[in-house]
Amino acid sequence: MAEVTRTKDLPLLPLRGLLVYPTILLHIDVGRVRSIEALEKAMADDHLIFLATQKAMDIETPEEEDLYKTGTVAYVKQMLKLPNGTLRVLVEGLHRAKIETITDHKKFMTANIENFLDSKEADLETQALMRTLLSYFEKYTKASSKISHESFATVADIEEPGRFADTVASYLPLKMHGKQEILDTIDVKERLSILINRLHDEQEVLNLEHKINSKVKRAMEKTQKEFYLREQMKAIQEELGDREGKQAEVAELRTKIDAAKMPEEIKLVALKELSRYDKIPVASAESGVIRNYLDWLVALPWSKATKDRRDIHVAEKILNRDHEGLEDVKERILEYLSVQQLTNSLRGPILCLAGPPGVGKTSLAKSIAESLNRKFVRISLGGVRDESEIRGHRRTYVGAMPGRIIQGMKKAETINPVFLLDEIDKMSNDFRGDPSAALLEVLDPNQNNTFSDHYLEEPYDLSNVMFIATANDLSTIPGPLRDRMEIISIAGYTEFEKEQIAINHLIPKQMKENGLSKSQLQIRDDAILDLIRYYTREAGVRSLEREIASLCRKAAKQIVSTEKKRVVITAKNLEDMLGKHRFHHGQAEQENQVGVATGLAYTVVGGDTLQIEVSLTPGKGKIQLTGKLGDVMKESAQTALSYVRSKADQLGIDQDFFDTHDLHIHVPEGAVPKDGPSAGVTMVTAITSAITKKPIRKEVGMTGEVTLRGRVLPIGGLKEKSLGAHRAGLTTIILPKDNERDIDDIPESVRKGLTFKLVSNADEVLNIALDGGIS
Repeated sequence: MAEVTRTKDLPLLPLRGLLVYPTILLHIDVGRVRSIEALEKAMADDHLIFLATQKAMDIETPEEEDLYKTGTVAYVKQMLKLPNGTLRVLVEGLHRAKIETITDHKKFMTANIENFLDSKEADLETQALMRTLLSYFEKYTKASSKISHESFATVADIEEPGRFADTVASYLPLKMHGKQEILDTIDVKERLSILINRLHDEQEVLNLEHKINSKVKRAMEKTQKEFYLREQMKAIQEELGDREGKQAEVAELRTKIDAAKMPEEIKLVALKELSRYDKIPVASAESGVIRNYLDWLVALPWSKATKDRRDIHVAEKILNRDHEGLEDVKERILEYLSVQQLTNSLRGPILCLAGPPGVGKTSLAKSIAESLNRKFVRISLGGVRDESEIRGHRRTYVGAMPGRIIQGMKKAETINPVFLLDEIDKMSNDFRGDPSAALLEVLDPNQNNTFSDHYLEEPYDLSNVMFIATANDLSTIPGPLRDRMEIISIAGYTEFEKEQIAINHLIPKQMKENGLSKSQLQIRDDAILDLIRYYTREAGVRSLEREIASLCRKAAKQIVSTEKKRVVITAKNLEDMLGKHRFHHGQAEQENQVGVATGLAYTVVGGDTLQIEVSLTPGKGKIQLTGKLGDVMKESAQTALSYVRSKADQLGIDQDFFDTHDLHIHVPEGAVPKDGPSAGVTMVTAITSAITKKPIRKEVGMTGEVTLRGRVLPIGGLKEKSLGAHRAGLTTIILPKDNERDIDDIPESVRKGLTFKLVSNADEVLNIALDGGIS
């Protein structure tokens, strides 16, 4: 039993994160003002001070309830003042004591305490406990590298049971509450028993550490410190059953794989890769490759689909709301959707919307997606020349990724989006492969249910996707790819359609973007018509939108700078806003011209007129062609000249005329490449006019390929050419008789303003085009 005595008040020194056992020598750094005052008080008296540990380290000025009741009475053996103002003191623990009361003297605190002095004698039971504790301590010393053999020898020489127990406790790596528990234990036998249990636990922990270290060491490479640390962590997690770290990541991936609802064969592949990922160290380069692959697998839609809206009336309403005109195009789209509704499937031809820029191909695709209630995904194929852009890269390559098709499916998050392949005609190929060939599998309804991406290496079903392509020039699309698509041509808009588009769509859009309201800006209908006629000449409406945007900006400037409340734009002040007219509306020529014929051409931006000029000079029968003409167009010129020479007698031309005159054929805008056979009849007319001096009617445009015998062969792009002629102000069009079936494709508003002359041979052309004919 411990001897209990009373003592007078002793200065109190609170300790933070530190505990002093009786009989132990320890250096303590003291920096708090009240603590320094307590030390100075102790040094002035009998060097005795009471040490009590704080329950929480962050309390700067502890009160009685913030301190443990049991502490240690210590003797201050030495005190040294450090340069930073703190005191370093050497204290020796004497015996346990318990606080009865605490008195606060403002500068420091004193404690009235009850002392507990351990008995120096040991009975048989105590001796047995001491021997057991010493045995455990010896084993612990041998297993731990932190306690030297000399320390064990010092402990073994101690005969007093209380001092023996406290010395052993000072060597154990206990947390603060564990140390305080031993300090609170007054009974020596109980204290020895607690220490025996604690040493037993510490021995088990040390054994476990050795087991973990040996397990890690067998798998560790000598020079890989990071690998060693990770393996050690893994071994610890296995022993503790801890699921954090990589194990938690693997579990999360497994959950995502189950939730993705993949086809069974794909799921087996994913689980196999997950098993590999679990076994490979995180530091391995392959670990990142597998993780990225699994992320793609779980991110792709495998079964999630949006519910189709198959109401044809809703689709028609949306198409009419978003697009003026294009009746044939909208009708074809509605037919397509009707068939899909009846067959309950969207497997079928791939639509390709072909036409000049700015006619609304992309917005049509968006409207189709909205009418079907499907997600819309767009990828641009312009400039793509690498097959890997479509099929993806092999996983063995650094930075490998799936192709654009799979990336688009991930973005769509459903298996049945409307997928727009924009600018499909602008792909090219080089040594890295042909991307258009890779698209063959994507766009073939009989193959795309097992589309193979090089990165995934597993088939992916694209059969539920509605693919829509857009193109400006069909001639650059390879034949096999074009064969897989149904072409829907969008020739362009008439003046009336452009006017309606401007009123219903472009003007409201630009007014909103430029911060204008209806009360601030009004663009009259006559101004819109002049804007279309004199400031734009295009198949689409992009230039028209830019001009409207320019008007809105100028109006905004006037409102802000002159504080005008309203700007009204009419045909009279339009020129003041945008400058002089850029294009001439009306007749292609102001008067009948000799040797100047108006042809009709088809370009990637729509139909246009083409002036062909012929001049004669004395010479030796040479022919000169200028205007950056292609080979086919040059041959058309030769053919036209040969036909005119064959008809010299009928046309009243001397046979020696061609030997004494040089012929120069020129097509203006020489910087623009021109080619094609459809200018044949135009060249015949221009050459005949130049030689016979008969003028060509200014209101007539013509198109058609001519043979050596004067037959006029059919041409393509009649709809586009007719729109171009209408924009140029022509009223009569000469075209091959075989193109009669194509006249119905021309918008009715354009047909009303044009007279079509169907011809079978060049003589008919000359009789119509030349003023006065040839007969």
